[in-house]
Amino acid sequence: MNRVFVASALALALLSACGSKESPFLPEYPAIDLLIENGQVLDGLGNDAVAANVVIVGDRIVYVGDTAFTASDLSERVSRRIDASGKIVAPGFIDLHSHGDPLETPELENFLAMGVTTITLGQDGSSPEVDSLSEWLNQVAENGIGTNLAMFVGHGTLRTQSGIGMAATPAPEDMDRMLTMLDDALKYTFGMSTGLEYNPGLNASTAELRALAKVVGANDRMIMSHMRNEDDDQLEASIAELLEQGEDARVHISHLKSVYGKGVERAEEILGILADARGSGVEITAEMYPYSASYTGLDIVFPVWAKTAEQFAVAKAERRDELAEYLRNRVNQRNGPEATLLGTDPWTGRTLAELAHEMELPFEDVLIDVIGPQGSNGAYFVMNDELQARLLQDPNVGVCSDGSPTGFHPRGHGTFARIIETFVMKNKSLTLPDAIRKMTSFPAGVLGLSDRGVLQADRFADLIVFDPVNVRENATYPDPLRLADGFDVVIVNGRIAREDGRLDDATHGAVLRPQ
Repeated sequence: MNRVFVASALALALLSACGSKESPFLPEYPAIDLLIENGQVLDGLGNDAVAANVVIVGDRIVYVGDTAFTASDLSERVSRRIDASGKIVAPGFIDLHSHGDPLETPELENFLAMGVTTITLGQDGSSPEVDSLSEWLNQVAENGIGTNLAMFVGHGTLRTQSGIGMAATPAPEDMDRMLTMLDDALKYTFGMSTGLEYNPGLNASTAELRALAKVVGANDRMIMSHMRNEDDDQLEASIAELLEQGEDARVHISHLKSVYGKGVERAEEILGILADARGSGVEITAEMYPYSASYTGLDIVFPVWAKTAEQFAVAKAERRDELAEYLRNRVNQRNGPEATLLGTDPWTGRTLAELAHEMELPFEDVLIDVIGPQGSNGAYFVMNDELQARLLQDPNVGVCSDGSPTGFHPRGHGTFARIIETFVMKNKSLTLPDAIRKMTSFPAGVLGLSDRGVLQADRFADLIVFDPVNVRENATYPDPLRLADGFDVVIVNGRIAREDGRLDDATHGAVLRPQ
């Protein structure tokens, strides 16, 4: 009897021991490349942070959750562990409007340093003027790129390459050629950009833009528009022109702003126009940068009839007094020469007012006789902080830098850090989950990227690890090329691209294709 009891107890103990043995974690993966432990995960959808571990194999996230690991399991299978205790783990940021030449500066460290893992190029109606944009993208991929790239084809570039140039009324055969070129480019780009405040795009009629929009819509792509005029008294007409194109395709406002506009009430009016359009069935979104100064070429202050070198030469010779009066009124309307900060050598870092004082000339004469419309870029302090801050809060407005590795404006090195440092931590006008959504899942949705921008299993592993308290913009108007701080780990396609302020020797970005 005792022997039976002992045997039964031994059998039960053996069965219990077998049943309590832990199964291997994610047994389908013999090797785990990255394990990010103990972090607070923000998924990018606007949800609150949750404690979770993130597992990466290859270029994908394979697991997000709260799990217990055994030391032996980890030591045998995990290549690299990152302790994210006290930190946020979030999707990498997606910059909806950016600039640069990845063949010249493939590392794109200015973007990586502020947590950006995907940029867009081909903005403002201008994409590379090459025989084959597809081959150019292949060259970028072969050369290597630090971030992912979503490419747009520029309307202005298409105008030039199709033979239309600055013609107000394209010849039928040139128009057909441009539409055919657009249709081809949309097979591998994310849409068409327009720069209707710049040559040659400013010469386009509503009929031309509608014809282009039909091709964009037929390809299920989008129009990303630097609109015709961003001055407050012209803004509604510019939006209305874009909304007409929205009857045929998805449309998006680049760097939404109101030049001269003031106050929260005006912001509400602008947002109301966009909300009404969405209510009527137009798919319209927007993005903006968090600064009160814009940045572009000085031709922005010149009249339409004096923007190009050829036009300027004629205007200077035949309409000098009229040109001077126009520039004087235009610059003064834009808060005066003190509000124009030059960004091109040999005048970099000086305002137009300072340069005029040094040369003992009226500022309009400096613009005509010294610089010219093509002679310099500049930052223009023409926006109202209260109005712009209210625009930023809208859920259908995302974030962009409109910056580059070399532009003389802090937005190219500081935008995404500024959102967290100033608008989340200091002003508290955005919550951290909302801010992260604006910079991750929202832009992914705008671009149609279903496999990026959200921190979930089966998505591409573009991730950042940071403590919001430590995020610093650093870039300033006098010193705009300073890298941001606080994004401790930046992961692109499952590989650590930047860690603790050090850039990896290799580039890990990819040239993305529309889905």
